[in-house]
Amino acid sequence: MLNSDGFDLWSGDYDASVLRADERGLYPFAGYANVMNAIYGAVMAASPASVLDVGFGTAFLTAKLCDAGNRITGLDFSPEMVKIASAKMPGADLLQWDFSRGVPPSLDGRTFDFIISTYALHHLPDDAKVRFIAALLGLLEPNGTILIGDVCFHTRNDLLACKAGCGDEWDDDEFYFVFSELHERLSSVCSLAFHPFSFCAGVIEVRKKL
Repeated sequence: MLNSDGFDLWSGDYDASVLRADERGLYPFAGYANVMNAIYGAVMAASPASVLDVGFGTAFLTAKLCDAGNRITGLDFSPEMVKIASAKMPGADLLQWDFSRGVPPSLDGRTFDFIISTYALHHLPDDAKVRFIAALLGLLEPNGTILIGDVCFHTRNDLLACKAGCGDEWDDDEFYFVFSELHERLSSVCSLAFHPFSFCAGVIEVRKKL
């Protein structure tokens, strides 16, 4: 797993390297642009909206949402990523925070129309993912939505098939989403749906049960 120093070093070439992998249909970023477009479209359908971005990185997506008039709050643990994103979104409320520690106390009492996270939460082990998503539900407006765009598979067998096909390219240090398992653990407290956009990526949609 990369630490914050690794992301600081990668930040300058991050967007370009990811898009190159997407264009070639390569794991783990095949479908990246479509994932981003889907989340952008969902937020813009309710714009102007309040948006919390967890792990915003270089603000590839969030800056576009900010430019379109949405109110942005963001969390990222990399100082360099925060610096890059701040230059793109000077009016956004950006916090340097390691989300593996949960929800920052500074967000207590705040709510958002959308909570988004793209290619970030796979750094959390599965148990931590479940706890964190459950905590994020408390930051949602009653009709709000969590949108998680990430490396994701519908079943564990789908993940294992991708791993077998990737060989040495597979990253054993990541904890990729398996939607069926996430659904089993969280469906008692929220509604979940999975929208696949490639063999290894998709958007998980999470809503409160009303």
